[in-house]
Amino acid sequence: MKKFLTLLLALAMTLSLAACGSDSTEETEGTDRTEAETVDYTAMSDDELKAAITTVSEGTLTVATSPDFAPYEFYAIGEDGQATLAGFEMSLAQYIADYLGLELEVVPMDFDGTLMELQNKSVDLGMAGYSPKPERENIMDFSDIFYTGGQSFVTTQDKADLFTSLEDTNKVEYSIGAQTGSIQVDLAQTNSPDAELIQLPKVTDVITDLLAGNLDGAYIETVVAETYAKNYPELNVLLDVPYEQEGSVVGVSMGNTALLEGVNRAIAAALEDGTMDEFITQANELASGETYEGLLDENGQVAETPAEG
Repeated sequence: MKKFLTLLLALAMTLSLAACGSDSTEETEGTDRTEAETVDYTAMSDDELKAAITTVSEGTLTVATSPDFAPYEFYAIGEDGQATLAGFEMSLAQYIADYLGLELEVVPMDFDGTLMELQNKSVDLGMAGYSPKPERENIMDFSDIFYTGGQSFVTTQDKADLFTSLEDTNKVEYSIGAQTGSIQVDLAQTNSPDAELIQLPKVTDVITDLLAGNLDGAYIETVVAETYAKNYPELNVLLDVPYEQEGSVVGVSMGNTALLEGVNRAIAAALEDGTMDEFITQANELASGETYEGLLDENGQVAETPAEG
């Protein structure tokens, strides 16, 4: 019996020590996590912050974009017929990369794809005319706002008389377009809930269906709609659409706090020194010329007839 009690006591002491060891390890890991989560990147110098930033590919800033949203991002066609990725967000992407001492890699895709890539953390940034939509807070971190625009209801000149107010858009006989996954879908559902909502992957698809008479109207960001209207006089940027989250942000891979701070510092610098205004002016000038909004073919060539200003 004494031997049995001795064995029980030894076993109890062993389990107690093991438990203490486990608690110590968990406490240490918990402390490390807490320290990591409480790093104050805002207090770092630029050099310290650059050293702390991690990216998907070391030394490279990988940015997902949807090049169908002039003047944000689109292809400008040069005199040699070659397509060059342009737009004020693309200029800002290069500015951010230079500011952080990184090489820039831009990955063009459909708008929905940019959201998916950010959610999967396959890219560092998404720049595709994002607004700080609350529903996106679970898939990306928002930068500071770098551009404030507006939203519009767009139709064709021959249908403009049908829509004297947003209330007029809310009829079951109307087909209303918006880009898939965009805030314009929400605007259509809010202002034209009884109309048939047609979601299309690219803004160019929305414009094409408007011009073809397949849509009666569409919700499009104002500056983008105005750019298309310069190229297609048949379009009418008709009605202002109220929207609480006006403004454009960069989508940052969620939880990459150091990179978010770096992006915000670059944005602040571009706004302060007037560079952002220059980017917008240049993009609008390029967008009024020969452009292509969409993805290039497998050979990197324009797959459709470009638009001319």
